[in-house]
Amino acid sequence: MLADLPFRRWPWLLLAGTALGLELAALYFQYGLGLDPCVLCVYERTAVAGILLAGLLGAVAPRLALLRWAALALWVASAAWGLWLALRHVGIQLGELDLSCSYLAEFPAWAPLDAWWPAVFQPTGFCEEIQWSFLGLSMPGWMAVIYGLYLLAWLVVVAARLVATNRRHR
Repeated sequence: MLADLPFRRWPWLLLAGTALGLELAALYFQYGLGLDPCVLCVYERTAVAGILLAGLLGAVAPRLALLRWAALALWVASAAWGLWLALRHVGIQLGELDLSCSYLAEFPAWAPLDAWWPAVFQPTGFCEEIQWSFLGLSMPGWMAVIYGLYLLAWLVVVAARLVATNRRHR
């Protein structure tokens, strides 16, 4: 039953697995195809890492309410932030937003990911440059679709859970 998914380990591992696949794809694009990630790309990777962490957190003990709700909160926050970043990135690439982005990552002092893992989180490209596209969408365009799907999946899971809880309390 859909409403029981948050209480099982495999859906959380599936969530983590899809995010890990995206992180590995990003590294392939960077190191295998020679595409330089810009600062927004790096931030989008960070949002995907948040979804990966959410999946792992939920898989630890899916029946423990505190971990499950923390994982759900991290999932939705990461997906929403990622969608916002991707849409902003698309706007910059299309020239619709009169914005530019920094050439340096600005992570908080308590988590300088670009210093800890520069091979993954160090920006080397330009936000305005479209280095890759598929079916008319650039990479941030596809990431917007992916983040939208993550948000839709979260909404379906949470709504199903709320409906099931409401039915039980009638």
